[in-house]
Amino acid sequence: MNNSVRVRFAPSPTGPLHIGGVRTALYNYLYARKHNGKFVLRIEDTDQKRSVDRAEDYIQSCLAWLGIEPDESPAHPGSFGPYRQSERRDVYQKYILELVESGLAYYAFDSSESLEQHRNNHEKKGKTFIYNWHNRMKLNNSLVLGEEKTKEKLDGGHPYVVRFLMWDEKESSVYHCHDSIRGNVAIDCKLLDDKILYKSDGMPTYHFANVVDDHLMNISHVIRGEEWLPSLALHLKLYNAFGWTPPEFAHLPLILKPNGKGKLSKRDGDRLGFPVFPIQWKGEIMGYKEKGYLPVAVLNFLALLGWNDGSENEIFSLEELVSLFDLERVHLAGARFDPEKNKWFNQQHIQRLSLSDFSGLCKAVIENHGFVVNDENKLTSIALMIQPRVVLTTELWQELNIFFERPKSYDEKALKKVWKEKTPSLLQAVAKTLSRDGDTTLEKLKNILKEVAEGAGLGLGALMGPLRVVIVGSLSGPDLFSIINTLGAKEVINRIDSALEVLD
Repeated sequence: MNNSVRVRFAPSPTGPLHIGGVRTALYNYLYARKHNGKFVLRIEDTDQKRSVDRAEDYIQSCLAWLGIEPDESPAHPGSFGPYRQSERRDVYQKYILELVESGLAYYAFDSSESLEQHRNNHEKKGKTFIYNWHNRMKLNNSLVLGEEKTKEKLDGGHPYVVRFLMWDEKESSVYHCHDSIRGNVAIDCKLLDDKILYKSDGMPTYHFANVVDDHLMNISHVIRGEEWLPSLALHLKLYNAFGWTPPEFAHLPLILKPNGKGKLSKRDGDRLGFPVFPIQWKGEIMGYKEKGYLPVAVLNFLALLGWNDGSENEIFSLEELVSLFDLERVHLAGARFDPEKNKWFNQQHIQRLSLSDFSGLCKAVIENHGFVVNDENKLTSIALMIQPRVVLTTELWQELNIFFERPKSYDEKALKKVWKEKTPSLLQAVAKTLSRDGDTTLEKLKNILKEVAEGAGLGLGALMGPLRVVIVGSLSGPDLFSIINTLGAKEVINRIDSALEVLD
């Protein structure tokens, strides 16, 4: 293996990409970029029965939207392909034969019915059936049958699997492994089964294909979820069996449910109303993109679910994450998913957008609703007003519409609070003065409103609430003077007239 950093993200196309998988992809991407290495996407589709149509395209679309695209993948092959395991059958066949011939793996011909019977018999005795050193010499396999009978069965097309000789009594049962995050890990091989590596349909299992591919693709670091930690001894023993140098392993902590109890699942998102997929899946389930999140905010939030840079800082661009990322600062404990903190990260990144970029977002939404903005100054003015108020991009039209549509209704609670007997005459006086002056600059506006309020023996507050309701439809929204200045005198007069017509 060479010394250059090569990492891989190796999902199975059995459904949509969950954010736990996204975080694994992100950490691999960050590590590769930090060390000027390569980030590889490999599709682990050995389980053809569970593969889902369009899942592979979906995974690649998710990584593209997030901006963490791989250097090598099925769509952009490098010199270590193919990048789909289903296209690498011939490769696996060669290596499984090598393992069997060396005596470190064996053919097993046990039927599923006989294995089920063994399981049931063990359960009746309060035990668990494990196919391993304890009973392998009592079962239907090549270790028991011998070479001649094994050949007969293979030539006769008898269904089989190839199992790995995980441990025998000549060895020490405790196997010591090293993990970059957890340090030394001791695993008792006596408790592990002789894992199936290969099936008679010519397809390897995950474990075998994974090790062979990581070796042949020159993978230097395997960064994956902690659910694979129990497989570490098997994978390292497979490397030893072939005489290969293993990569460095790092097992990431789990992302936990919002209550901190158990691994986050899609059901949690359904139940609590937050996205768990990057983009929409099959036109039904909304992802982060459709729910109004910026890709950089999603990545920033996920990066801090299990890692930090040692400072109090929380807001990072992707480039900043690359420069700071270090496996040594990945936590051991699981990280609780907080949907509200997730939104907060998005709000922070919306505030970080340049005025030009935020104006561009606004313009796209405005045009999508059938309006045209030819005045760039007006667009900039609107963007400045609403940027501090937006948490999700799905809220943009809610903030923008007041500048393009007159209120269709007026908030009843707001009216009860601010609408008094003198309100209509006060508003008529404002409309009349605006019609005469036509000037909506800040100083002029303040003077007009003060003049009208004082003329009625009232304070300015008595006028501000009703005026906001007739212009906006409620008591919410940006600074009222800025709204009036942007709309212009003519539009404000029209809105006052329309409201009085409805409300009188």
